[in-house]
Amino acid sequence: MSFSREAKLELIQNVHENADTAFAFLSGLFHGCGELKRSSSGFEVSLLTDINELYEALNSLCHSLYGDFLELDVEDDYVINKTTYYRIIFPSTSAEQILKDCGIISLQNGEPSLNFGIDHNIVCSEETKKAFIRGAFIGCGTSAIKLGESQTQKASATGYHIEFSSKNHDFLSDLSALLFEFGIMPKLITRKNTFVLYFKEAEAVKDLLAIMGANESVLALSVEIAAREKRNQVNRQVNCINANISKTVEASLKQIAAINTIISTIGLDSLSDELQEVAMLRLANPEESLDELLELSTIKLSKSGLNHRLNKLIKIAKELD
Repeated sequence: MSFSREAKLELIQNVHENADTAFAFLSGLFHGCGELKRSSSGFEVSLLTDINELYEALNSLCHSLYGDFLELDVEDDYVINKTTYYRIIFPSTSAEQILKDCGIISLQNGEPSLNFGIDHNIVCSEETKKAFIRGAFIGCGTSAIKLGESQTQKASATGYHIEFSSKNHDFLSDLSALLFEFGIMPKLITRKNTFVLYFKEAEAVKDLLAIMGANESVLALSVEIAAREKRNQVNRQVNCINANISKTVEASLKQIAAINTIISTIGLDSLSDELQEVAMLRLANPEESLDELLELSTIKLSKSGLNHRLNKLIKIAKELD
């Protein structure tokens, strides 16, 4: 199960809205995944979602507000990436009133007019703003976050990405302003004739989840962030160790090659006692680092002093070549 789906299910389980926050929540849902048609008999209102658990929560909510029940249909011909979508249908008897209460339509000269942006009368308090964001996320929010990835998987490739996608630019622009009020600064782009509002920072994702009330998801994400940081720290340490080992081996091979060149040409006896001792020490311990050579040696030298003598052997070998 994806991280965004788990977060949505958590939010759905905690839907206990009063009238004001209920209208804001429904407004966010309508903007996010609503479909609206108007016929001679009135408005046809529905929500298209891949979360069938949303039906029970909405059915209970709308029954308490309007006394009506919703319908649930499976969209057999609407399958994307092997995901089945469901259509939640609102009763025609109260559809227009629901749209008015949620700020989706307003009366202009006695005729209903569609509001493409967010009705600010619906989100006039901090709680109603949070409820609207909650509904918008359930309606059109997605995430590339994957929890519990193994070390062989590139967790950093997915990052902490959350986005809202819609055909309605005004809605996402107003939603961006709404998120900005809570300190979240998303980016709005166009992708294949669809507008996308997104952000990738881990703290912004945690803030969004906290704003919506998805506390369990905040905790799960915090654990994941800590695990990834620990994994990255271990990887950096391993890479550093491997790099040091490679550097040590490369230097040792170069030093041994130089010593062998000296042996095959002028012989070690031609060297000073200090260089002879260092040469024999390296030949006897081809895999050890400078620190390890110093521990094995009886020579009273510093690390830089030992390195200087080994470099001198390399210089002599180059001159002989």
